Amino acid sequence: MSRPRVLLADDHLVVSEGLKQLLAEDFELVGAVQDGRALVAAAKKLRPDVIVADITMPHLNGIDAMAQLRKDNAHVKVVFLTMHHDPAYARRALQAGASGFVVKHSAPAELVMAIQAALKGQTFITPALASDVLRLAQHGSRDADDPAQSLTPRQREILQLLAEGRSAKEIAAALAISPRTVEFHKYQIMEAHGLHSTAELIHFAIKRGLVTI
Repeated sequence: MSRPRVLLADDHLVVSEGLKQLLAEDFELVGAVQDGRALVAAAKKLRPDVIVADITMPHLNGIDAMAQLRKDNAHVKVVFLTMHHDPAYARRALQAGASGFVVKHSAPAELVMAIQAALKGQTFITPALASDVLRLAQHGSRDADDPAQSLTPRQREILQLLAEGRSAKEIAAALAISPRTVEFHKYQIMEAHGLHSTAELIHFAIKRGLVTI
């Protein structure tokens, strides 16, 4: 009997190696990647049953990577394993279509449970966050409280790459657009959120979890 196929995405090699050891007994590990763009490419090629991914990764964050994958496969199953112990992140991930949200300091068994739930078409949330996520949902949409939610997917891509220190020319090459388009999106983001310098732009991206320091 074949085992469920799992693809890992985390930019920390130590974490990936630990996950391989944890999951190898119950799942077939089809690959491990270290950034969001590599995740999109690998998932399309390997077609895993479940993806276990971090949220904050280089080049493209996990939630936006999942959004790109869902354009081709609306039923893609993604379990996020993250350091973000914040119900707002969990709610955002689940709203975007995630099958699970597990924090990295949880017991290893939680991740296995989350993957198994995803395979059954169910949703798993780290128990320590479940009540807070439910409370957020009961109080209705609060996307307006998160300025990053007002950005388009393309703007979030550009913002993340800018915050990672990429030039407009490098971003243009990576996204197959013109440097002028990059600058236009940068200006729109700064104008919409009252940002006056590249330093403020980077701080905005870090605060919203698009990049880490």
